[in-house]
Amino acid sequence: MGSSRQIRTAQSCAREAQQAVMELYAGIAQDEMALVVFFCSSRYDRDVLATEMNRQFAGVQVVGCTTAGEIGPLGYCEDGLVGVSFPAATCAAVSGRLDRLQQFEIKQGLNLAQQMLGELESVAPVVNTDNTFAFLLIDGLSKREEPVAHALQNALGDISLFGGSAGDDLRLEHTWVFHDGAFHSDSAVLLLISTELPFRIFKTQHFVSESERLVVTAADASRRLVKEINCLPAADEYARIVGTTAGSLDPSRFAARPVVVAIDGTDYVRSIQKANADGSLTFYCAIEEGLVLRVVRGVDLLGNLQETFDTLRSEIGPLQFVFACDCILRSLEVRQAGLQKEVAQIFRDNHAIGFSTYGEQFHGVHVNQTLSGIAIGNMETSDA
Repeated sequence: MGSSRQIRTAQSCAREAQQAVMELYAGIAQDEMALVVFFCSSRYDRDVLATEMNRQFAGVQVVGCTTAGEIGPLGYCEDGLVGVSFPAATCAAVSGRLDRLQQFEIKQGLNLAQQMLGELESVAPVVNTDNTFAFLLIDGLSKREEPVAHALQNALGDISLFGGSAGDDLRLEHTWVFHDGAFHSDSAVLLLISTELPFRIFKTQHFVSESERLVVTAADASRRLVKEINCLPAADEYARIVGTTAGSLDPSRFAARPVVVAIDGTDYVRSIQKANADGSLTFYCAIEEGLVLRVVRGVDLLGNLQETFDTLRSEIGPLQFVFACDCILRSLEVRQAGLQKEVAQIFRDNHAIGFSTYGEQFHGVHVNQTLSGIAIGNMETSDA
């Protein structure tokens, strides 16, 4: 079997950026690459990583982002680098970038998507909803995921968009996307990929909600900050409902007991990022006064994950490759439950690579505490 028609993946846990890129290149390099995508720890020297990426993959379209953990052929990895190469024989791809997200306007998203669709049509035989999908990587601390994802999905019409928010290993200081040979902050990168291979975009979560309502009674929407819940200090009220104290709130607690908002009968997780000294709560997702939230608890993450991949295989056959955008809070929950090996094995069995995110995008909606992504099958299946 020639490698020129196969999607190739690799992973490096090398601590030095130059060595990591060399190992990645050795694992995924192939003739006539349409695209390379990578996910890297924020602890690497970004200048060294960018220089080595540009040297090793000269002439190849490369995009990527920093993470809160990596998922690769070896399973979970921290402080590492994972990547994938798409062969030009079965894939065509174009990329574009939005900068200065704090000043983002809807028309910018519309213009970028329309420009990129035109570019893709010039390099792909046919571009339609059956053979094309969109992948968004966005600064995970920009707080602009909602308007950006919504605008791009509207502009793309029926072409499905999914994506992930870049991380920085839970330091919550700076997150970066990589495009056009350099790392960028306050930016988003959009990929359009057209392929003759069968694929399915997916999203899964594993929660059941409890009955007690949490009404947001005071908030600063621009900062994703909730000051009061049920007219009481937000951290105190949330802590009471989950059976602890505000001083004990930390990422692992938020991972175990997130909150959801119901939209058109579907629960969407609105994950808490941190508790603040003034008693407020900072969220990973948009939040506003008047929202009614409910605390949820996880049920059988492992079974839900296996069922998700079983369903994907039943729809498109054996999986050649899966892009996995997995919320950092899911990773923390997996670690708390001691399920790292089991989850990593499921990812390996289904050829998944990806990263732990600060949020996920699915059909233009920004969500938390989900696994979203795309599964790609084999040519034999699409020809059957």
